[in-house]
Amino acid sequence: MNTPIDHNTVKSVIDSFKLPDFGKATIREIVAITNKIETLTGEKYIRMEIGVPGLPPSQVGVDAEIAALKNGVAAVYPALDGTPALKNEVSRFIKAFVDLDISPDSIAPVVGSMQGCYASFLLAGQCNPEKDTILFIDPGFPVQKLQLDVLGYKYIAFDAYEFRGEALIRKLESYLSQGNIAAVLYSNPNNPAWICLTDSELKGIGELATKFDAIIIEDLAYFAMDFRKDLSRPFEPPFQVSVGKYTDNYILLISSSKAFSYAGQRIGVAAISDKLYKRHYPALAQRYGIGAFGNVFVNRVLYALSAGTSHSAQYAVAAMFKAASDGKYRFLDEVKTYGKRAAYLKKLFTENGFKIVYDKDLGQDIGDGFYFTIIYPGMTGAQLMEELIYYGISAISLITTGSKQEGLRACTSFVKEAQYEDLAYRLKCFKENNPVK
Repeated sequence: MNTPIDHNTVKSVIDSFKLPDFGKATIREIVAITNKIETLTGEKYIRMEIGVPGLPPSQVGVDAEIAALKNGVAAVYPALDGTPALKNEVSRFIKAFVDLDISPDSIAPVVGSMQGCYASFLLAGQCNPEKDTILFIDPGFPVQKLQLDVLGYKYIAFDAYEFRGEALIRKLESYLSQGNIAAVLYSNPNNPAWICLTDSELKGIGELATKFDAIIIEDLAYFAMDFRKDLSRPFEPPFQVSVGKYTDNYILLISSSKAFSYAGQRIGVAAISDKLYKRHYPALAQRYGIGAFGNVFVNRVLYALSAGTSHSAQYAVAAMFKAASDGKYRFLDEVKTYGKRAAYLKKLFTENGFKIVYDKDLGQDIGDGFYFTIIYPGMTGAQLMEELIYYGISAISLITTGSKQEGLRACTSFVKEAQYEDLAYRLKCFKENNPVK
């Protein structure tokens, strides 16, 4: 079959990785396969497999970090709980864009939301010996389950595809009522489906968290990136919705990677509700000698994991949070680029026989953002992922995200306008070689 990328080369590279199930290939494995094919053929791929920011880093952050380095902070260990400037500005930012009150004392920097998530999992699983399982509202970020494999923790999950609104709350209660759930994790907006949990859904989740004493880990990696609403005005509604309005049992993970395009410095923040931060757990006191959740989170867990977060990067994100809260840095205006790309890319795919998997959000059309999901009639997600490699298009299977639906996750961040024509040609070739029956 004639394909845009040499068939024999692609097959040779895929075979060399000896993957037992190509559909379960990790993001990094697809990256490695694609890199090798690009090197051997000289052909540039349409890279949609990895969620790396495709925009320049915030200049506000760059300037602040350079100034901090010039002032010598690189020679000084950072405080485990963060610089006062960072803690204060994060607290203010959360008030400005979530309309939620969290004191600076309950906020700590982490080495990216990845570390914040790992630390949250680790500690949530130690608070109560009877609660030994983490629950995921899927689909989600595949590496978060890998973290639990590393920890040796139990976890269960369900796909939100058929469970929205009241059905979501009933499904969640069926798990929480069993009494073994330590924490619940979801992303909002969702990676990869881009569904956005509503305020009413979060109210139900929060009430269940309080009723069954479970900690909600709210992953806000794509903070306020539901572009169907204008969430860009600080201290003015509408705000980024959060479970924090409805329970005290929560941890917010806010990343600088996507909203601020500051991924390379590996910094995010964990904002813990004031009541949870101060809450005493006998099991923690027995293990660590101190029982307050926040004290253990910072002075035992984060200390053991990394002994703090990059000192200079803390000044960078403090400056970005401040400028955003002041209304001087409209960070959402910059990342709207992803939404514009998604709208155009979806059009190219659907014009060539593809369908959007997660296409509705409680009756509304799904928003356009960092990710979207696709399927091609007659193919499983694994078959489609492998087949597209021959056409110079890389993406990951939804299976790896915990989804029960067939299809792929496609990321918009690396696809530039200069590649649109090439993508259109490759999709046309794919359709011609794979006619829908």
